[in-house]
Amino acid sequence: MANAYRDENSVPTLIAALNTDGITPTRVFANPSTHSLKVNDGTTGSDHGVANAVRDQNNVPVLLAVSSADGVTPVEVYVDSSGNLLIDSA
Repeated sequence: MANAYRDENSVPTLIAALNTDGITPTRVFANPSTHSLKVNDGTTGSDHGVANAVRDQNNVPVLLAVSSADGVTPVEVYVDSSGNLLIDSA
């Protein structure tokens, strides 16, 4: 489990659920030169059935989005073990 790092104002960095289990908080990485997120495009995770956002040991929740199916249901966003956010731009 990885805790979110915090800046000097105590603002936590992004964490997301690990795509292999849906429950392990994992740090999301960004390129320090371009300030863009590191992503893995076209790769998806499996639904691990987590109903509530997983939290790290400091109670910081993982990244959530809204379901594209109904526009209401919160959905955990997954990251791979390399810290790449899983996206599907197709």
